[in-house]
Amino acid sequence: MIPLRDNVPSRTFPFVTIALIVVNVVAFLFELSLSQRQLNEFFLHFAVQPVEYRLFLNPRYPGQIGLADVAVPLFTSMFLHGGWLHIIGNMLYLWIFGDNVEDRMGHIKFFIFYILCGLTASLAHILADPRSAVPSLGASGAIAGVLGAYITLYPKARVLVLVPIFIFITTIEIPAFLFLGIWIVQNFISGVASLSVKTAQTGGTAWWAHIGGFAVGAILVWLFAKREPPVRLPIHQQYDDAF
Repeated sequence: MIPLRDNVPSRTFPFVTIALIVVNVVAFLFELSLSQRQLNEFFLHFAVQPVEYRLFLNPRYPGQIGLADVAVPLFTSMFLHGGWLHIIGNMLYLWIFGDNVEDRMGHIKFFIFYILCGLTASLAHILADPRSAVPSLGASGAIAGVLGAYITLYPKARVLVLVPIFIFITTIEIPAFLFLGIWIVQNFISGVASLSVKTAQTGGTAWWAHIGGFAVGAILVWLFAKREPPVRLPIHQQYDDAF
């Protein structure tokens, strides 16, 4: 299922959501300008490699991995992507669900929230596969945090999705809690299955980054989102409704 839009109007202009999309797109265009050798070297410096964090904390390898080597990628990796489908899918989800979460949090709080979700997602991936030397990159961990916040704030929202049925394609509208619930369950099943796979020698999706980002987003939303004031009906309407 591919989401196309939701039915929750945003009351404010999503400055941060759009800025994040622009930064991700600019970073991806820069990647396209590099040769394959340059790109591989670029990813080795600015994407997360779990094994480096393991070596950094190992007292038997003092000074082999510097603080900057492990700190910088935690931030830069969430703005890098490995291909067109990777960035298009991530930016589509950010565009559809990010504006409403930003609307409830405010611009500055939403930016801080997004970065915290991205950092937590990377840490979850590192803990799940500490021996992996495969560079991990992408905004999906941070965006998973946005999805966790969205399902908490707008569980009854409706999401229009594109559904392929054999050779036909149709659109249906489903509740946000169902669409995002299916998304996180699929990620959890894949994440559990991946624990038995030696991902240090193989590439793939950082499932636990998605799970970690989603979980922390659903938790942090209570600290970052503004409380919605209760809707008060006019007195005459309250009277009419009482009868």
